[in-house]
Amino acid sequence: MTSSLRSHGDRKTPSPPDQQTQHPRPGRQRDAFFDNAKYLAIVLVGIGHAWGQILDGNRTVETLYRVLYTFHMPAFIVISGYFSRSFDLSPKRVKRLITGVAVPYLVFEVVYTLHRRFSEDPQSDFSLLDPTYLLWFLCALFVWRLTTPIWQTVRWPLPISLAIAAAASVTPSVGNDLNMQRVLQFLPCFVLGLVLRPEHFQLVRRRSARIVAVPVVAAAVVVAWWSVPRMETGWFYRNAAMTDTGLPWWSGAIVTLALFGCSVVLTACFFAWVPGRRMWFTALGAGTIYGYLLHGFLVKEGSYTDWFKQPLLDQPLGEIGLTVLGATVVTLFCTKPVQRALRFVVEPKMDWAFKRDSGAAARGRREQEKKTEPAEARQATAPSRAGEKVSV
Repeated sequence: MTSSLRSHGDRKTPSPPDQQTQHPRPGRQRDAFFDNAKYLAIVLVGIGHAWGQILDGNRTVETLYRVLYTFHMPAFIVISGYFSRSFDLSPKRVKRLITGVAVPYLVFEVVYTLHRRFSEDPQSDFSLLDPTYLLWFLCALFVWRLTTPIWQTVRWPLPISLAIAAAASVTPSVGNDLNMQRVLQFLPCFVLGLVLRPEHFQLVRRRSARIVAVPVVAAAVVVAWWSVPRMETGWFYRNAAMTDTGLPWWSGAIVTLALFGCSVVLTACFFAWVPGRRMWFTALGAGTIYGYLLHGFLVKEGSYTDWFKQPLLDQPLGEIGLTVLGATVVTLFCTKPVQRALRFVVEPKMDWAFKRDSGAAARGRREQEKKTEPAEARQATAPSRAGEKVSV
């Protein structure tokens, strides 16, 4: 994603030497690996939402759906956490959080509600505390980023976040406000991203990791096939306490830890297969927030109009076509023309809404004074070769 997933501050992951030499660019260079990962992850999100409409009685699709839902959002969240490592509640980053996460949430919550009123239910309720469909992620990202300084301070951030997630899974009273169950149950994935370092990503990008990922994913598909008649699909959404899914309360911690472990393993397999060089879709990784927010309208419209109940979609050819259509639509929504057209609502600047940073103002005055002071004065204070100022 762009505004919600771009790095904060001056940290970045160094690109491999071959990328730095073959693709020199002026100024700050984006890491192709992460742009590729974000694009592929958002495509899988779109495919997963399409598959979710044709699950009834289709064991093959539901098997793939369960494998996908084990890792596609965790992978996205891990990347979000990784690029949130330098978030420190400074005015600059708080402003970015508001314009890149809070404002798009408010705008699209209104638009999604209006869309539902127009297409399905004219009396549909509007509530900022009950995120519509995929907007839960923006609520979660807002909360997670605000808590980043806490996780950067405590000694055992990942175990603590897992304990919080497990506690949420056994607490029905957490409720649905801001989809807090998902916020808390997916929290360990975000914290994992915070504690990861570039060398950890290098480990999974080795050739040996790519080879090992093949049988691991194959085993995951077999387990998912076995689980279809035995496990609730709702477990993978992590949006409810275990007692709400018919399980005893004590199973919450077990399921939470098991899902997190499976998510980490399959996310590592996903990262192992992500190319590290620039590809035709690398530039689209900068526009994933657009693909994420916009494709939901088509999914919802198809649901409102019963388009997904077409007989063709019950056949293998229709299922393949729907998969390709989902990937294509998300790809188009990530392109530059869409970004330019909707940047004013997805990535608004909104300088008028914020106080001017006093530090930035002081730096601006100093720069202006340097430009206007006489040349003799600038020469008098210029550093010598020894690194000291010249006395006059």
